[in-house]
Formats: sequence, structure tokens, C-alpha cells
Amino acid sequence: MTETARPSAPTAQSAGARSAQRGTRLSRDARRAQLLGAARDVFAAHGYHAAAMDDIAEAAGISKPVLYQHFPSKLELYSALLTTYTDELTARLRSALLETTDNEQRVRGAISAYFDFVAGDGQSFRLVFESDLRGEPEAVEVLDKALTACIDLVADAVTTDAGLDSDRARLLAVGLVGLSQVTARYWLDSGQAVEQQEAIELMYRLAWRGLAHFPMVHD
Repeated sequence: MTETARPSAPTAQSAGARSAQRGTRLSRDARRAQLLGAARDVFAAHGYHAAAMDDIAEAAGISKPVLYQHFPSKLELYSALLTTYTDELTARLRSALLETTDNEQRVRGAISAYFDFVAGDGQSFRLVFESDLRGEPEAVEVLDKALTACIDLVADAVTTDAGLDSDRARLLAVGLVGLSQVTARYWLDSGQAVEQQEAIELMYRLAWRGLAHFPMVHD
């Protein structure tokens, strides 16, 4: 199934993008990805409550009915964005923990996953961690599910390697996830005064000094 973007009067800000979109036929998946990208920019710039579906359709260079064909409501569109980016973060963390059996490298990799996420696309990061829709159950469910998934990934590694019971392993996992998330956010918001790899190294050293006291009891 393909769709054609409607012609629209270009604005000064997006004339080039709209010119490229006119007459372009996209598959449904490609159109969805395009709409998510446009929505990300609008939501990040204005917040959920101030953003309008008209703004998102205009940013994507399509008619509002086409937008509603893919996302029946603004909340559903926003939830799809949150799911896309929380899945990305979870995948980054999972990859970091699975690519090595060396616990020290796992700690560095886990922290790097968060820094890479915020460095790669600050807009996505802000949607995930600075949403103005935290009172909406549907959005809260997506965010809580992602946080739980990240904690589970770290807790599983801690439980297996240090032989701790699940309650203590999860407490340590919450600590590492919290440290990674908060410091990565601060690093981004503070203007990245410290070079990224050095910032990761600082946080890794801090975390590893504590976690290294839990010896690996299972190969």
C-alpha cells in the first residue's frame, strides 16, 4: 500500500523537506516512520499538550486525514513514539550486557548505552525522560515497562554472576540504571563540558568500585 503526500505551501523552515516530499509515494511502513520523525520534532519542540495534529501533518507534508489513518489520536501517536524510543534504549542495554561475560566491561557497556542514547538523538531522549504526559496512564505504562525491562536486564546479570537473591540483585540494578540515566541526562543538559568517553569512564569507575566487591560466583 502506498500513499502520496499532499502538496502544501512550504514554510521558510521546511521548504526543502516539503519540496522533496511532493509527489513522493511511500509504503505504509515508510510513511509511519516519516510521521514518527515529524511527530518527534513537534512534540520535542512544543510538548505534548501544546502540539497539535495539524502541526505534525504540516511538518510531515501530508494531509491530516492521512495522519489519522496511521494514528487515530494524538495520544496513540505519542505512545507509539515512546514505545519506539524506549525499545531502542532497551535494545542498546541488552546488547551491551550480552556482548561480553566480563562484568567490568558490562558495567562500562551499560553506562555507555545510556550516554550513546542521549548523544545520538537528544530529542528522543527528552521524549522518554522528560515527557510532560506522565499523568497519562497509557504513557506511564510505556515508560514503566521500559524501566522495568532495563532493571530486569541488569538484575539478571547480577543474580547470575554474583549469586545474589533477586531482591538484592534488583536493588543493585536500580542503582546502576539510575546512575546511568541521571548522569547521562545531566551530561547532555550541562552542554557536554566533559568529552563523552571521559564522562563514561568517570561513571564506570564510580560504579565498578562498588560492584567489584560482589565476586562472580558462577562462570
